[in-house]
Amino acid sequence: MKKLLYIGNNLSHSGKTQTTIETLSKSLRQEGYEVFTYSNKSNKVLRLFDMLFAILKHSKTIDYVLIDTYSTSNFYYAFLSSLFCHFLNLKYIPILHGGNLPNRLKTNPRLSKVIFCKSFKNIAPSNYIKYEFEKLGYNNIDSIPNSIEIEKYPFKEKDFKTVRLLWVRSFSELYNPLLAVQILKDLQKEKIEASLCMVGPDNDGSLERTKDYAKKLNVKVKFTGKLSKPDWIKLSNDYNIFINTTNFDNMPVSVIEAMALGLPIISTNVGGLPFLIENGAEGVLVAPNNPAEFVMAIKNLQSNTENTRQMVFKARNKVNNFDWQIVKNLWIRVLE
Repeated sequence: MKKLLYIGNNLSHSGKTQTTIETLSKSLRQEGYEVFTYSNKSNKVLRLFDMLFAILKHSKTIDYVLIDTYSTSNFYYAFLSSLFCHFLNLKYIPILHGGNLPNRLKTNPRLSKVIFCKSFKNIAPSNYIKYEFEKLGYNNIDSIPNSIEIEKYPFKEKDFKTVRLLWVRSFSELYNPLLAVQILKDLQKEKIEASLCMVGPDNDGSLERTKDYAKKLNVKVKFTGKLSKPDWIKLSNDYNIFINTTNFDNMPVSVIEAMALGLPIISTNVGGLPFLIENGAEGVLVAPNNPAEFVMAIKNLQSNTENTRQMVFKARNKVNNFDWQIVKNLWIRVLE
């Protein structure tokens, strides 16, 4: 069976959210692949050198290098790793996670061509990224969605007597967590009985800013910090609407998971979300940074329970196709 080297931010041990490098590598190992993962170094400079050293260390024995590729500063990890792979004549496969990657193609066209034109294959977790890359002339690209193990997500119908909002993400300015607090405040201003739980670790200081904002608005928000997957799935039983407030996004696993659990989704209409959710049929998409549209959508979900019920069933049916037992065949086709 093939041997793989997987380059990415393997940082859940230091309190960060678990990313694809951990979930996908585990799944590939279950299919018989030998997978080496780098790097778990917290320091960014040490992490980069650890990644490059790993490529050199395993260059004689591996078949492919998988490289998690984001639109932020981690973009340069992917650039240097792909450059090193090219120098060593290794087949490498960028996995295109960043929701703002299409903008990176425009602002760094030369670096982007080095990464994506010389790769063995580029993998887009969403048709949004595939579409945007192909629009700019990149054709060596396949779409393989982020996967889940569907049997671990029990589908449960909800009641909507009160509004119980759930937000699950790392606390980052990119994901606009302050908006969730504002939505809660606006609901309460309209005398709607509502609560909010926010799950996730801090990424850039946004957690404390969000807590301070909740105090300023005088609203009570439950902050759990980082939770394990089983723990937040269990927690989801107590909530009935999932809100995704991000300003940029690709194909967020937390939204896919919420769809699997039977939580109706209200999300900003950005990036890959309209490629994941059919507005009005599988969830509700609203303008970014617009609490009034979120509040209106929440009220509609609460007052039109039969429509909401049909919506969550359609959403669950869609994400059934993201089960690893289906998605794995797409990866095997690329790697074999």
